[in-house]
Amino acid sequence: MLKQVGNSVFRRNEKEMLQIEAWGNNSFRVRATQCGKFPEEEWSALEPQPKTDCEINVNGKQAVLRNGKIRCELMATGKMKFYNQKGELLLEEFDRNRFRTEIQGEFNSALEIDPRTFDPVPNTDNYKLTVRFEPNDGEKIYGMGQYQQPYLDVKNCRLELAHRNSQASIPFALSSKGYGFLWNNPAIGNVTFGKNVTEWTAYSTKVMDYWITAGDTPAEIEEAYADVTGKVPMMPDYGMGFWQCKLRYQTRDEIMEVARGYQERGIPVDVIVCDYFHWPNQGDWKFDLDYWPDPDSMVKELKDMGMELMVSIWPTVEEGSENYQELKEEGFLTRCEHGKNTNILGNAGIFDATNPDARAYVWSKIKKNYYDKGIKVFWLDEAEPEFTGYEFSHYRYHQGTDMEVGNIYPKEYARMAYEGMEAEGQKNILNLLRCAWVGSQKYGALVWSGDIDSSFRSLRSQFAAGLNMGLSGIPWWTTDIGGFHGGNIEDEDFKEVLVRWFEFGTFCPVMRLHGYREPIKKPLGTIGGGKHDSGAENEIWSYGEEVYEICKKYILLREKMRPYVKELMLEAHEKGSPVMRPLFYDFPEDQKCWEIEDQYMFGSKILVAPVLHEKQRERTLYLPQGSWRDFQEGTIYCGGQFITVQAPIDVIPVYIKEGSLEYL
Repeated sequence: MLKQVGNSVFRRNEKEMLQIEAWGNNSFRVRATQCGKFPEEEWSALEPQPKTDCEINVNGKQAVLRNGKIRCELMATGKMKFYNQKGELLLEEFDRNRFRTEIQGEFNSALEIDPRTFDPVPNTDNYKLTVRFEPNDGEKIYGMGQYQQPYLDVKNCRLELAHRNSQASIPFALSSKGYGFLWNNPAIGNVTFGKNVTEWTAYSTKVMDYWITAGDTPAEIEEAYADVTGKVPMMPDYGMGFWQCKLRYQTRDEIMEVARGYQERGIPVDVIVCDYFHWPNQGDWKFDLDYWPDPDSMVKELKDMGMELMVSIWPTVEEGSENYQELKEEGFLTRCEHGKNTNILGNAGIFDATNPDARAYVWSKIKKNYYDKGIKVFWLDEAEPEFTGYEFSHYRYHQGTDMEVGNIYPKEYARMAYEGMEAEGQKNILNLLRCAWVGSQKYGALVWSGDIDSSFRSLRSQFAAGLNMGLSGIPWWTTDIGGFHGGNIEDEDFKEVLVRWFEFGTFCPVMRLHGYREPIKKPLGTIGGGKHDSGAENEIWSYGEEVYEICKKYILLREKMRPYVKELMLEAHEKGSPVMRPLFYDFPEDQKCWEIEDQYMFGSKILVAPVLHEKQRERTLYLPQGSWRDFQEGTIYCGGQFITVQAPIDVIPVYIKEGSLEYL
């Protein structure tokens, strides 16, 4: 049975129900299930859309749908093909079934491989879903979130659709062929962008759900994606400058000494951070007053210096916490199938952020113990969340099993704080998280790249991660400048890593220094806020005079760029534009820009060519069409050429579009 229903087409064929509907401009949402009806999912990342004019022609068992610049052909067998307004094939399903290919008049195959397969998960209502598409020769694919690898183009990669510490699965793919594809499903799975097939898999789900859009430029595709999944708020002014952080300031006196040190040196700091284990127990969500007395006056003094205090919030709840028993009795903790629910730092459960009542409970504690004291920005750590070993089949949430809905956790975690802060009347909400899923951006999520190591190899991976996160719909992104693990403050090689990372961080959406530096400091006590160790000093004067002067130079440059950064944040808020993006985003007609994977644009006016290798003191870079001003020297270059420039340790090659940003 095939029929038109409003601005959609509905097909029923034996076990499968299929629906294709217009969803936003130039876009379709496609769903299929072998359940008795389409599930009323709570997890969809797609926001309701106003009805669009969609031209539909149903002819027997076939249908053609046109929505602006995209066309879908549904064949009699159920196979789908998608075209742009020029008639160019964008994407088609992979079908290797003898009977079906004969009907379609295509090549005959005895392989018996269908485009969509639902393999039952025994003793459940769910299926292992596999959806296959034909590969496109010469196609490049970007986005997909954050993976710890140096590949900007993820074509020919296999990616896990699951979150881990430093890995954020955001399944939106931007194709060089002129389309965007969202796998609108939070189930654990994988995707292979293979040479012979593209294959998406969800290990346990009730429905196939994806969204596809066509556009003439990457910007048009990204803006359409943001229209259906949400946009970031406007970033507050205090997010645009320099953030100071380390693992971990152990006392109020220590953090205030650091804050005064920056003030005395005349170095502006927007945010200073109180990291984890400032609490008596995980899950108390309050200061340990033995080490952090009178937090109200601390927050006020920092504000008087022009600094916001950000505090670390964890979703973990120790059995010794004053809140544990109530959370357990109310069913507000993540459940497990066998044994205890524990995280990596001991005997602690994890609150269930997919449960609205649990979110309200946790926010009530945060509000009383932090927000009402004047703290207006939070570090929502452990946002994956980080279970012991990531045994996805072991955990169960309010909305379903981890296998079925697990990837939605960081989005709901961000939602917990966002909706609480919004209810208090706060505008321009910003919180730092270690993970995200599709739509996290609309809840004010600033994502950082996790507990990465301190090396040039890691820096190269963060370069690719940051650009792909922006293309995945997460404009607010940052890293631990210098990396998190393994940096000894006396090591000259590490100092080089730190400086090059600091230069790169100046041209990231948020400039944030953090790390677990060596040598490690011993804990101050054995209980409460004193029981965890601390890293070595991580202030810019901790690394000697040369490093200090370079870091100071770039903090002051970031401060000078504040009007431009604000311009970029407004564009991200209004359009969903990535703040940092590959060259092809602004120069899609220049084919060389699709090949460059070690430069990027910071907005549309600044080209950045970071130094990503040890001992490198010059580099070759490409200037797109136009005229470009060397930020350091003021020399004007004509675009459309490669140039080789000097890059001493205190210089990151930066070029500004001629005629713009004259104050830099």
